[in-house]
Amino acid sequence: MELTYLTTDELSERIKYDPRTIRERLKDSVLIEGTHYIRPFGGRKILYIWEHIKRDMGLRSADTSFAIPMANGGVCHG
Repeated sequence: MELTYLTTDELSERIKYDPRTIRERLKDSVLIEGTHYIRPFGGRKILYIWEHIKRDMGLRSADTSFAIPMANGGVCHG
């Protein structure tokens, strides 16, 4: 399977989130390095893997368990 690699700006256009929100709030909380994004050649540039993000994007909304949103972006499973 061939994967589609996106920059932060390209991902922003697809998921309708501001690039800054992706970098500061989603990266490393819901978008995990090695699963949802990579750093090619060990550099600073980040490339997001569209197929993995698309697959996992709806998982939280499909979860019917009770959760309380926290100020830091996490959730408390009450």
